Amino acid sequence: VAIRNACKALGTYQLDGCEIYTSCEPCPMCLGAIYWARPERIVYAATHQDAAEIAGFDDRFIYEELERPPEARKIPATCLLREEGLEPFKEWRAKPDRDLY
Repeated sequence: VAIRNACKALGTYQLDGCEIYTSCEPCPMCLGAIYWARPERIVYAATHQDAAEIAGFDDRFIYEELERPPEARKIPATCLLREEGLEPFKEWRAKPDRDLY
């Protein structure tokens, strides 16, 4: 919500030149949103190890899974119908009024 509000206030999808301050090192989902927003840096207080040890929020397995090939993960992922899947991207790229992210 904070990223969305900041982007709305700045009238952009990216937070170039901005910093994100947070109480804890971002979880994988938050980190994904942060990277999409492209701020200059992240500042946090508690580490993800602190969150795991104190509160039980252990995301380590997600980081480990992301290092594996998609088909070797505990929840395997398979690419299927790639050519058909490329069509919406090609259509978007051809739009002269597309939003660049």
